[in-house]
Amino acid sequence: MERQRSFSLKPTRFLVFSFTIFSSFIFLTFFTTWLIKATPPVPQQVHLQFNKSSFVLGFTGNLPLNGLKDSILKTTHVTKPENASESAGISLFAVLQRKANESKVAPSEEEKGGGGLDGNFTALAPVEQNVGADEVEKIELVSSSSEKIEESKDEAASFGKIETLSSGKVEEERVNGGCDLTRGKWVYDESYPLYTNGSCSLIDEGFNCQGNGRSDKDYMKWRWQPQDCEIPRFNATKMLELIRGKRLVFVGDSINRNQWESMLCMLMGAVKDPSRVYETHKRRITKGKGNYSFRFVDYQCTVEYYVSHFLVHEAKARLGQKRKQVLRIDAIDHGSSRWRGADILVFNTAHWWSHYKTKAGVNYYQEGGQVHPKLDVSIAFRKALMTWASWVDRYINPHRTRVFFRSSAPSHFRGGLWNSGGSCKEATKPLETLSASPSEKNVIAEEVIKKMRTPITFLNITGLSEYRVDGHPSIYGRKSASGSQDCSHWCLPGIPDVWNELLYAHLQ
Repeated sequence: MERQRSFSLKPTRFLVFSFTIFSSFIFLTFFTTWLIKATPPVPQQVHLQFNKSSFVLGFTGNLPLNGLKDSILKTTHVTKPENASESAGISLFAVLQRKANESKVAPSEEEKGGGGLDGNFTALAPVEQNVGADEVEKIELVSSSSEKIEESKDEAASFGKIETLSSGKVEEERVNGGCDLTRGKWVYDESYPLYTNGSCSLIDEGFNCQGNGRSDKDYMKWRWQPQDCEIPRFNATKMLELIRGKRLVFVGDSINRNQWESMLCMLMGAVKDPSRVYETHKRRITKGKGNYSFRFVDYQCTVEYYVSHFLVHEAKARLGQKRKQVLRIDAIDHGSSRWRGADILVFNTAHWWSHYKTKAGVNYYQEGGQVHPKLDVSIAFRKALMTWASWVDRYINPHRTRVFFRSSAPSHFRGGLWNSGGSCKEATKPLETLSASPSEKNVIAEEVIKKMRTPITFLNITGLSEYRVDGHPSIYGRKSASGSQDCSHWCLPGIPDVWNELLYAHLQ
């Protein structure tokens, strides 16, 4: 009997013990679930800090580098200050890569400043402006449900970008979210020019005003001063380091050749042995030759120019019994294969889009097999730029190539056009005020760029160049049988040097 009673009590104790363990497990499960839900998630943060001589990464939270790259490329949203452009765009990973490259380069020369904020021109002595060593550029990435990017920049050296993103917006040419590079004035500066026709033998005859007898030199001593910031003074050594092992390619009309020659001369200032720079096809720079590639041996880079007046194909078509010159506004220039693979591309077209050079649009523009009997130049210009934009979106890799489109450069013919007695030889100083209306070609270009997938930097030089009526070759350019003056191109040294300083600033 005793053995039977003892046996019957054991299952009861086991049931009580099991119930207690099960109840405890259920309680812990519900408590853990409640605790997780009640505790807000802590966002992971990444702090990236740059200065002019170092590249420091500080990580808070467990975020691997690959994860950082993916989060930047896939899920980062941009938050801009209130005074920033409405459609500001940032290519973040490209910025990080450029900053990493900059850490290998010596700091740029001391920048010059000066000038007031009014629209009048005053001859001022250069004013030195020192940038403190502790001034740094900081980019903070916050990876959370609403990622933010806050960018604060050193005023004297950091520049906002004009980019077209897939959202279809173009950022205005601004720095620090508020400094508009296109608003400013020309300031007289004795430290300019950056080179002379004596120190640079690469200046084309048509742009070599001093070599052709121009005696005044003040036109070479003006620098562009934005109202609210500084443009970094061009540093040839640093620029060559930025393009080390790369291709810098200019594509466009003779005004782009003007800028390309300026860039060559500016870079030659850092070359100790000129024999280490040569044209790869042994061509001498002249108006008649359209394609050039200069190799800087010590930096394993090339600075190239390819002529393309319209960026689209100049061809011939049969009209009646004759074959006549036409412009295929639906086909890219046949030399476009040379543009591919460049690391930096600077495009322009505008100079040739006139009624005179396009035969007033009569039997000149072709699409497919049709030659338009009559087509307005503005409509044709838009169609051609759309063809160029489609080519860029298809063949240019934005992860490798930085693309610029330079705005139209103004002409300053007075008393007639280039072929009807127009002149500019009397001008020796910049204009103090402007009355020019916005360029229709620039408006069209920006509208086309907005629709592109590839980020494009719109290098707006039109307004600042409008002041410089004194900067053209006039009678000191290439000799013309008709005696016409050149009030379209620019003397070198001269205004294109400033365009390249803006380009240099954007490449920082």
